[in-house]
Amino acid sequence: MKTIAVIGLGNIAKRHRQNLKLIYPDAKVIALSASGRIADEEIEFADLQLSSIEMLIDSQPELVIVASPSPFHETHASALIQHNIPVLIEKPLASEPESADRILGLTQQHSGQVIVGYCLRYLSSAIEVKRLLSQNVIGEIYNCQASVGQYLPDWRPNKHYTHSVSANRSLGGGALLELSHELDYLHWLLGPLTLSYAQLRSTKELALDVEEIADLVLTNDTGCVCSLHMDFVQKQAQRECTFIGSTGRLHWDLLANTITLHNHEGTQVLYSVPQWDKNQMYINMVTDFINNIQRGECTTASLEDACHTVNLIAQIKQQATWGVTQ
Repeated sequence: MKTIAVIGLGNIAKRHRQNLKLIYPDAKVIALSASGRIADEEIEFADLQLSSIEMLIDSQPELVIVASPSPFHETHASALIQHNIPVLIEKPLASEPESADRILGLTQQHSGQVIVGYCLRYLSSAIEVKRLLSQNVIGEIYNCQASVGQYLPDWRPNKHYTHSVSANRSLGGGALLELSHELDYLHWLLGPLTLSYAQLRSTKELALDVEEIADLVLTNDTGCVCSLHMDFVQKQAQRECTFIGSTGRLHWDLLANTITLHNHEGTQVLYSVPQWDKNQMYINMVTDFINNIQRGECTTASLEDACHTVNLIAQIKQQATWGVTQ
């Protein structure tokens, strides 16, 4: 790779630029803001800053990472896809289902190389969970309980939480889109999910115009019932998932990077690598995509899954019971 670009100037864009410099130290890394503005300050881990998507296309990048707010994803990705430039689109694919469907359709028209950045699929314990479930380590899966939460004001200490993408409806904020990793990995592990029930809430504490808490009940094709909790309010971060099966229970702690099996024989830790560098998820995701590009492989599997997730989120918002905590 000689020329690579990242669209967006937020924290995730910075992470991608830094990782690209690590993977390809001699490559030219181009930065483009979501709006096309030229930043007053120097952009870290960037060799060049451009002011338009047209200028970016003219520079003939071999890979572009779209890390702008989700409402801008379609505009940025579509121009690149039409020029057959490989694109990694940060999650979520889009903020609206119509936009996600158009991106998918355009990719199929142009046989483009496009993936969506659901990096939790590259977490080392996630790969092991998928292997264990595929080997029926707990038999038939009856239930799944997943939970994720972190106090929004602690996410980005250098910015007031009300100014963040997560807090603003117009930028694709809200717990459902911002924490959609859970919907993606459940789809990846259990197959497509169907909505049975949803309750969305905001709080007087954060006072946002987006959902701060989401509680969902979903089912897959085999009848497994999934309970999913997502929130912006937990003062200590939590991210875990439990699978209940016919022969045992599997508990996956994503933050601790551990997997524990509970069955008739007792409790057994099947996987524990707490010191694993979480940044490796992002590096593995990008290098895997680059390897596919260089082999000339084209797949829309992750894009189709991501499109399903955006459509599911739209359905949840439409059918949910809404409330405000007292």
